[in-house]
Formats: sequence, C-alpha cells, structure tokens
Amino acid sequence: MNAATAAVHPSQDAWAAAVAALRGLPPGARVLLACHVNPDGDALGSMLGVALGLRSVAGELGIGHLAATFPGPPRLPAPFDTLPGTDLLVAEEDADPAPDAMLVFDVASIERLGGLADRLRAAPVGIVLDHHASNPGFGRINLVDPAAAATAMLSDGLLRRLGVALDPAVAECLYVALASDTGSFKFASTTPAVHELAARLIATGIDVGEISRRLFDTRPIGALRLFGVALARTVLEPEAAGGLGLAWTYLTVDDLAAHDQPPPAVEALIDTVRTVAEADVACVVKPVRPQEWSVSLRSKGGVDVSAVAVALGGGGHRFAAGFSASGRVEDVLDAIRGLLPAPAGIRVNSGRISGT
Repeated sequence: MNAATAAVHPSQDAWAAAVAALRGLPPGARVLLACHVNPDGDALGSMLGVALGLRSVAGELGIGHLAATFPGPPRLPAPFDTLPGTDLLVAEEDADPAPDAMLVFDVASIERLGGLADRLRAAPVGIVLDHHASNPGFGRINLVDPAAAATAMLSDGLLRRLGVALDPAVAECLYVALASDTGSFKFASTTPAVHELAARLIATGIDVGEISRRLFDTRPIGALRLFGVALARTVLEPEAAGGLGLAWTYLTVDDLAAHDQPPPAVEALIDTVRTVAEADVACVVKPVRPQEWSVSLRSKGGVDVSAVAVALGGGGHRFAAGFSASGRVEDVLDAIRGLLPAPAGIRVNSGRISGT
C-alpha cells in the first residue's frame, strides 16, 4: 500500500491486511503499542483502548507479551493518569527492542516517535492508525483517515474488525480520546459518526459526567496559576497571516518549576488562546527542556496550520497541528510568521471568518 492511498482513506484492503497481520502473529508474539511524544487524550485514549482490547483477545491472537509506551518521560498528567490500561505502560527505555508487531497511534510523522521510530521500521508488522492529513503513510500498513475526527475512530474500527467487544474500560479510553479531539463534541469535525460512536461507548455504562469533569473541568491550583502567567503574556498580532491575526504565548521551564507543574500540564492552554476573537491562528510555545520547545498551533479555518507545522518538521491537520523546535522563542515565532500565508480579501471579525 502506498502513502497516497493511505492518505485518502483506509481501504478495505488496508483493514483486511491489518486484521490478517494481527491474526497471523507467531505464537507468544511480542506486541508493542506507541503514541507520540507529549501525548494528548486522543493519543493515549486510542492507544490504551486498543491495548485493553488486544489483551482481552490475547489468547486468541497468540500474544505473549503486550505493552504500551511513548517517547520521553513516562509521567502522565491528570486527568490521563487515571485511564484504564495504564498498567500496560512502560518507559521508552524499557520498551521491547524488537517487537513482532508494533501499532502506532495519532502520530502524524515518524519523527514524532522519537527513539521508538527504529522499532517501527524493523517490526515485521507495523500498523499506523491516525487521522492527520499530513501523515505520509510511514507504516507497513496505514489506517489513516483525515476525515476522522479522532484517531479513536480508527481504533474502534480495528477493534470491531477483530471482534473485540466493547467493555467499560475500553469504552472509557476511547471516549476520552474522542471527546478530547472534538473539544467535547463542539468542533466542526463532530459528525454523525462521532455521535454514533459516542453512543455505543456510553451504552457500556461509563460515567460520562465524571469523565468529562476530570477531562475538562479539573486542574490543580498550580496549573491554573501557570495558565495565568501564560495568558498575561499573550501577544496579539492582528496584521499577521495577511490580516487574519495571530495570538501567541509561551512558558519556560522556570515557569513550570515555580508552579511545580510537569510539561504536559500546559497541553490544554492552547484551547484558551484559540478563543481570542481577533485572531484566526493561535500558538503556544511549551517548554520541554531549556531552549527546547513543543509548539501547538490552532486555526479557526482561515489558515491551514498543518502546512506550517509540516514545513517545520511536525504535522497535524488544517485546524490543529504542532512541531518541535529549539532555540529562542523569538526565533520560533519568526519561523512561524514566515510560513503563514497571506490570503487576500479575508478578515477576522469577532472570531468569524468572512470575505471582504
């Protein structure tokens, strides 16, 4: 299967190949699941949901060892630290060096796998499940659907084809994934298929109110104060992107230390910055280590931020993308500004995109 085919929609051949590969594993097979660096709700929820599903049919598939991982420090921030299946997580350095099969979730480019990339390249079975339009199809088998609201949609598709029954633990993971990438079902990507999947997940008996409270409405006071620091720094550049506007902010490792927060604690900050009415594009430069950054980009639709992210070594889709960077914050912003398009005849008015 070539990358172009994978980038359009998973074909029936691709689904069949994925199922056949997993059903054809050697006895006692070692299976490793992975997601991207600084994982979000869709990455973790999709990965752990499939991990739990595979564990339930491990005997049928001949799986002898099953684990999940992601690049970087293995610490999970709230609310993801309470997800079912976290007992399957191992640190990157402890992950199987030569798995028989590797499944990768929500990874737009192989570089987002960091030091785990070579394992995918070498694995006899390598399956990529993703929904980013920028994904080039870097797996042996690519289940990539840019029309899907979340990688959770692909994870559910694989589990169904393997005959894995939804239980509350799998459903909670997939629900967190789905709700995370649809902004609690308020983004334009929320289709009837999204609600249909949500209905099947809710039907297992999961506590949607409690899950949503943990996911969207709970933060430690340190994180709240940290957000305040970042929001006070927010810069609005109304002339950027051809007049569509750019709103951006940043945090440093010293800011994290001052408020005793890990880097993942600021993942949701972009959701607040993107509400700036006068800007189509929002950007948050988040610290990884001194002079090393993870950059989040969002758009209301006037700018395809995935094009910016891909040019800078990352990936994503039109409305949400990201990349890694090093150096000064000013240099990171200069690189972004230089890649923002300058469409004529479009303006932002109170957060709405319109023609002039």
